[in-house]
Amino acid sequence: MRTEADSARRGHRTAGDALRAPRIGVGLLSSAVLAYEVLLTRLFSIVLWHHFAYMVISLALLGYGASGSALTLCRGAVEKRFRVVFVGAAALFGVTSVGAFAVGQRLSFNPFELLWAPAQPARLLLLYAILAVPFFFAATAIGAALSVCRGGVSALYAADLCGAGAGSLVAIALLTVASPHRALALIGAGGVLAAVVAARELGRARAAPTVVLAAVALAVALAPASWIAPRPSQYKALSQALRVSGAEVVAERSGPLGLVTAVANHKIPFRQAPGMSLATAIEPPEQIALFTDGEGPTVVTRSDLREPLPEYLAYLTSAMPYAVLKPRSVLVLGAGGGSDVLQALRLGARGVDAVELNRHVVELVSGELAGFSGQLYGRRDVTISVAEARGFVAASSKRYDLIQVSLLDSFAVAGGGLYALHESYLYTVEAFELYLQHLTPGGGLAITRWLSLPPRDTLKLANTAIQALARCGLPAPARHLLVIRGWQTTTILVLARPATSDQIARLKTFCAERYFDLAYYPGIALAEANRFNVLDTPVYFEALQELTVSAHRREVFLQRYKFFVAPATDDRPYFFRFLGLRALPELFALRARGGMAMLEWGYLVLLGTLAQALLLSVALILLPLLALRRRAPERCDERRDGVTGAADALRPSCPTRGLRARSLGYFAALGAAFLSLEIAFMQKLILFLSHPLHATAVVLTGFLVFAGIGSACSRRWSGGHAVAMAAAGISALTAVYAFALPAAFSRLLALPEAGRIAVTFAVLAPLAFLMGIPFPKGLEALQRLRPALVPWAWGVNGCASVVTAAGSTLVAIHAGHRAVMLGAAILYGIAAALYPGRGQTSGGGA
Repeated sequence: MRTEADSARRGHRTAGDALRAPRIGVGLLSSAVLAYEVLLTRLFSIVLWHHFAYMVISLALLGYGASGSALTLCRGAVEKRFRVVFVGAAALFGVTSVGAFAVGQRLSFNPFELLWAPAQPARLLLLYAILAVPFFFAATAIGAALSVCRGGVSALYAADLCGAGAGSLVAIALLTVASPHRALALIGAGGVLAAVVAARELGRARAAPTVVLAAVALAVALAPASWIAPRPSQYKALSQALRVSGAEVVAERSGPLGLVTAVANHKIPFRQAPGMSLATAIEPPEQIALFTDGEGPTVVTRSDLREPLPEYLAYLTSAMPYAVLKPRSVLVLGAGGGSDVLQALRLGARGVDAVELNRHVVELVSGELAGFSGQLYGRRDVTISVAEARGFVAASSKRYDLIQVSLLDSFAVAGGGLYALHESYLYTVEAFELYLQHLTPGGGLAITRWLSLPPRDTLKLANTAIQALARCGLPAPARHLLVIRGWQTTTILVLARPATSDQIARLKTFCAERYFDLAYYPGIALAEANRFNVLDTPVYFEALQELTVSAHRREVFLQRYKFFVAPATDDRPYFFRFLGLRALPELFALRARGGMAMLEWGYLVLLGTLAQALLLSVALILLPLLALRRRAPERCDERRDGVTGAADALRPSCPTRGLRARSLGYFAALGAAFLSLEIAFMQKLILFLSHPLHATAVVLTGFLVFAGIGSACSRRWSGGHAVAMAAAGISALTAVYAFALPAAFSRLLALPEAGRIAVTFAVLAPLAFLMGIPFPKGLEALQRLRPALVPWAWGVNGCASVVTAAGSTLVAIHAGHRAVMLGAAILYGIAAALYPGRGQTSGGGA
């Protein structure tokens, strides 16, 4: 005989199966959520700094985990009033997405005071809570649909994924045509409209509530700019510049790559000349500063075609390559406001090719500021290209006498270690090999960096150059290096041929006339170093000697040095990561005596994000689990045959025994593996697609849409078999891609952009299709065995994704993106072994 509980459960299932799934509403809501996530990162990059924005938004996404807990604890009420819950939660997402940002940026949170100002940790926690609210509402709506609308999990999950894939394109499109704050309002309105559509899908949509929701959507879309326009931190470079008397914003452009703000000050002009020699009294002309997301700046220097070009440009350390090489053809990577282009022309270059990633910077210099810059980017001897620097070089057949990588980051940001998590393919061993291949026989590669003590940037550049030269088959790489330093900057020149005695003589003369210090040239003596800008010890000379004497000495030095100065590679493109874990306790102990200046905030933010995400995720996962344990102990009382009591002892296996543990492992592994592959492919494809924006759009759209198609098709196959086959296919493809794709992509770089995008989709399609199968099959198994665990599993998956965002980045920094991919392959294998429906017999679509 069957119990009353069984009858009640059958009643719930019947109701759930009869309820129409709001697929279009889920798709629209998911699209708005992903667009909001992308946009929020952009907004908080303006308000704070990129990596603090990453931490705040990553932890706010734990709203997904919180929604799983709430749905688990309130499952009965949600099932009874599902229509109200879904429509209300979707509408609240739209409203709170705008409100949360408006309130959050007014908290006066300063991340640099976290370690000593008691109020800042409290403000940080409050910021997490505020920003988690819209994600909580969106996840509640989608999670409720997956829990209540039984029989349609695969289709609903497909709508969720395809909608999210479209959302990535929506965010980029909005950022292209609208300001960030107006894009925010439109995305919020989109969330409310998703509620309107869902209300119609679910039936019984009355005219009055629909009109009210439409009015709310309109009000959100028209939110005043004074409420939601981003307010940069008072500690950002732009805020500091605008506080100077006479400063004014003269132009502004916004796009997906950043908010570019041009600031002029005719009363107290900008005069930026990084590392200019103390031996000259020449004053730079008036300049206009270009800030991107409130940081930088790069400068546009006043110039006149009828007058000689500014003389101060010959007194920077970056002028050294021109004195040594006398180049005629120059390639400037990262042209910015044009200072390096101007320098090349001033020092004798006959033709300059300049590359700048952000088209808004080029438009400002060529447009509103063209008269001020002397039509710099319109000159016949200057060719400006809007492109990703390394992609431009790879696609070019030209050779240059000098390739110059510009100094674009600010001293404050570089010194604070905020770029520690920034992936840069400009400074990898493979990139240096590419640059060397595009030099004329007597050419050189020049890079200028900020001076750091103890030495870091320059040592890593020298080490990278040595590795690249060796890989090019040159027998004595150290003979190709020249390094100098001033009081603020260092410049390294990597020569295509060993340095000649004439070049070394010109180097010495250049430094002596400008009071710059020789740091390295082949055969340098200790007495020649540390003469003008005197340090307590000649640390640059000593460190460069260790790197260049022999391979053995170099390896010993790298192991003993307290900072990480091993070369960056395409698999580990984190050039700006210098902090070694073994040095962290010592630097923290010295924080009151200057150690704080050497702590890399970007790396610390990553560790802090991971620790906080783990703690909060454990709490969000365990809380509903404990409640479920009290309500219904795990036992075999949910069986298809309804047999109870002593029959348990006669059954060879119990499909629900250990179900919670298996479900935890299964959905956590899926969440971690899916996001790991997304992140790894986004990084891998930046090089192939030659643009970070294109890589983000193509990877997110490809992964999510093809995974959605896989989910929609998965309902035709039985659960356990489908999951096992999908996991095996994912693991095999991932392993092949991890080793084969870099070489394959390098051979296809010559394809036009449309061809490379098509190749990318062809590569992603089979992998993503298979990745869309395991999650809905796991939910279907839970709906048969233990429906109460469905919303909890949704929350577990969300928490695992948040933890993985930080964890996979940490793995990539230390082991590389290939290790992240292989780890994801292993996780899919683990998930297949933990499939919740394992040991259960089912037919058809089970």
